[in-house]
Amino acid sequence: MTGGAIGALGDLTSDGASVRPAGGLGNRATDRPSGTLANPRIFTRRPWGVRTGRLRRTVSNRFAGVPTGRHLVLATTAVGVVASILHAASWQNTLRDAMGVARIGPEYWSFWAAGSLVLTIVLVAGVSTAGRLLRRIGWSRGVATTVVATLPVAFFGIPGIAAASGGSADSGLVQPGAMTRSGSAESLVSWDSLGREGQRFVTNGPAGAVRVYVGLKSAPDLASRAELAVRELDRAGGFDRADLVIAVPTGSGWVDARALRGFGERFGADFAVTALQYSQLPSWATFVLGRDSATASARALFTAIEDHAATLPNPPRLHLYGQSLGALGGSAVFAGAAEQNRRVCSVLWAGMPGGGGREPGARTAVLANSSDPVVHWSPDLLWRPPDLTGVRRDAPAPGWLPVASFVQTTADLLGSLSAPPGHGHRYDVDQGTALPGCE
Repeated sequence: MTGGAIGALGDLTSDGASVRPAGGLGNRATDRPSGTLANPRIFTRRPWGVRTGRLRRTVSNRFAGVPTGRHLVLATTAVGVVASILHAASWQNTLRDAMGVARIGPEYWSFWAAGSLVLTIVLVAGVSTAGRLLRRIGWSRGVATTVVATLPVAFFGIPGIAAASGGSADSGLVQPGAMTRSGSAESLVSWDSLGREGQRFVTNGPAGAVRVYVGLKSAPDLASRAELAVRELDRAGGFDRADLVIAVPTGSGWVDARALRGFGERFGADFAVTALQYSQLPSWATFVLGRDSATASARALFTAIEDHAATLPNPPRLHLYGQSLGALGGSAVFAGAAEQNRRVCSVLWAGMPGGGGREPGARTAVLANSSDPVVHWSPDLLWRPPDLTGVRRDAPAPGWLPVASFVQTTADLLGSLSAPPGHGHRYDVDQGTALPGCE
C-alpha cells in the first residue's frame, strides 16, 4: 500500500515537471514515466513479502491500537498525495490557460487513474518477467540477447517502415499544373519521386509561387540531388525572384506549412523556396542514427545554389531556414558569424534540439518556446536546470527536479507536436515573418 501511494505521489509530481498539458489514457505511457518509476513496489520481489508476512502480522498484533511508524508514513503519504493532486491540477490549468486549451475536468482524473493503473501493471509485469528471464539465462547472455534482438529493428526495421510510409505518394494530393512547381509536367523532378512530404510541399501555397523540392528518389546521390535542385530552380524561375529561401527539412522531409505561409507574408510574391530531402526517418530517429546527413545535405544544397547565384548579374538574396533537426543541420553550414554574414542574407532556426543557434554578430533569428521539450532536452537535465536564456516564454516553465525533469522532458518529446500552434514544438508563421533583414 505504501509503495502504491508513493507511486501515485510520484505520478502526480510528474504533472508538475511537464512543459506541456498532460494527455488522457492514450498518453499515459508518455505523460507519467517519472511518476511510475517512483513506485518501489516495481522492484520488490514477491518471495520477500511472503517470508516477512508472518513477522509483520506478529508485530501488528502485539502493537495493535498503537500508532506505528508505518501509520505515520501512510498518513504523511496521504497528505502528500492530496497536496500533489491540488498542485497538479493547478499547474495543468495554468499551462492550459497559457496555451488556450480547455481546463481539466473530472474525466481527466478518470483517465489519469485508469492510465496509471494500466501502466503500473504493465511495468510491474515487464520488470518481473525480465527479472525471471535474467535469473534463468544470466545477465551477460540476457544483455547480448537484447542487443541482438534490438539492433536489426533499429537499423533495418525503423528505416524500412519509414521508407514504406514516407516514400509513398499521398493519394489525396493532385499533381501541380503550374510550371513553377516541382512535380509538374514541365518539371525536371518527377511527381512520384517527391515522396509524401515533397508532394505536400509543392501542392500548397498561392498560384505562381516557386516551390522546388528534390526527394531522395529524385536522383541517386547527394551531389546529383543538389545539382538537380539548382537546375530545377533555374527552370522554374527561382533565380529571377528577389529572395530565395533554402529550407532544410526535418528528418522525414517535412517543411512546416506555417513557415511557408510566413515567407509569403515576409517577402510577398517575389520569392522562391527550395528544399532537399535527406532522410525518410522521423527526426528523432535521424538524430540518433544519422544526424550528419542533415548537415551534409544543407551544406551541399546551399553551396550549389551559392555557386550558381555567383554567376548571375542580379542574383536573389539568399536566406536559410530550418526547424528541429533541419535547424541543427543548417546551423553547421557556416564556420562562424563572419562567414555567415558574408555568404547569406539571414537565417532563422526554429526549435533547435538542445537550444542554441544564436551567435553574436550574426543576422540570425532563433525561435525557442519555453514549452518546447525539444529545445530543453539534454543529459545535463539530470543534474542542472535548463538554460532559458533567449527562449520565448509562451507558457510558465516548471521547476527543475534532479533526474525527474530529465525523465519527464524525455517523455514530453513524444507529444511535443500535440500543442496548439505557437506552443511546444509547433511554431507558427513567425518562422517566416521573423527572418531578419540583410543589414
